[in-house]
Amino acid sequence: MIRCTQVMKKLHNLVLFFGLASAQAHSATILQYHHVSEKLPPVTSVSEDTFKSHLEFLKQGNYNVIALNDFIDTLQQGKSLPMNTVAITFDDGYDNNIEAAAPLLEAYNFPYTIFVNPQLIDEGQSYVMTWDELRALSKRGAIIANHSAKHDYLHLRKKGESESQWQQRISHDLTWSQQRINAEIGHNYPYIAYPYGEFDTSLQELVKKLGLIGIGQHSGAVGPTTDFTRVPRFPSSGIYSNLKTLKVKINSIPFDIDTLTYNNSVTTHRTPSFTLSFNTMDFSQGQLACFVSGIGRATLTWTGEKTVTVTTPEPLPTGRSRYNCTAPSKTHKGRFHWFSQPWVVQKVQ
Repeated sequence: MIRCTQVMKKLHNLVLFFGLASAQAHSATILQYHHVSEKLPPVTSVSEDTFKSHLEFLKQGNYNVIALNDFIDTLQQGKSLPMNTVAITFDDGYDNNIEAAAPLLEAYNFPYTIFVNPQLIDEGQSYVMTWDELRALSKRGAIIANHSAKHDYLHLRKKGESESQWQQRISHDLTWSQQRINAEIGHNYPYIAYPYGEFDTSLQELVKKLGLIGIGQHSGAVGPTTDFTRVPRFPSSGIYSNLKTLKVKINSIPFDIDTLTYNNSVTTHRTPSFTLSFNTMDFSQGQLACFVSGIGRATLTWTGEKTVTVTTPEPLPTGRSRYNCTAPSKTHKGRFHWFSQPWVVQKVQ
């Protein structure tokens, strides 16, 4: 009887160990903000009260809010992040970040990152923070990182520009921006938040060649199989600032993806598709649901036990679109796996 009890105890401890390991291995999200203001376009803004409610939710829920460098470094090293890990980011470096956002973040002792455009700062544009202000925030713990020199569409080629000329121009843009931030702030994190969240395959390859991490604006959780040339973030402003729906996103977990296949996220094809192959499936086939922004439910075609192709039932409009795929987790009750594929549909020239 004693021996049986000891064996059962060992088995219990083993199950507990692997259960904790599983809980540690998944669930990390990055939140994206722009303005904390009620005077600017609501599509990219949250009020101070709403932003504070987001921070209060993270505090009361004992979320592991960490700096972006710790977040990225841990995943790149193949290590796991604790369940409920969150990183907070801002794009563009608007002046209301220092006036409204920073005091609240500091009150909650939450680290954060601001992606800036060095050329716009050098030009003295009135709506962005100055280098002096950014240095002050950096000394108070903020990470200042690259959002390109002046917020151009990085994937677009100029008229008559060859592929090598485009590569040279964008390489200069990104490396010059890194150097300016390093010169002014004193740190040089290898991150580029794509302006407008737009990227194509060539830009991803260039970013990887330059040793940078590419960060988008498409939604989704981050995990061990995340492609570091297209790291997802959850937009948390405007219509996405509703805390009821944002809670679900913050608690999302990544799919265990083996391969993601598609031609290019910037395309002239109006019914693009992508194919996901999963390593493991913590959900049933019938529970996977994908939706096309502005259109509705996507068409799913399973070509194997763990492989699915996702496409739109109707042609996409010109401009940005997105396919969002979710499925309830069997292991982590109440949480959803979440993956997003962004598209930019261009007109045929």
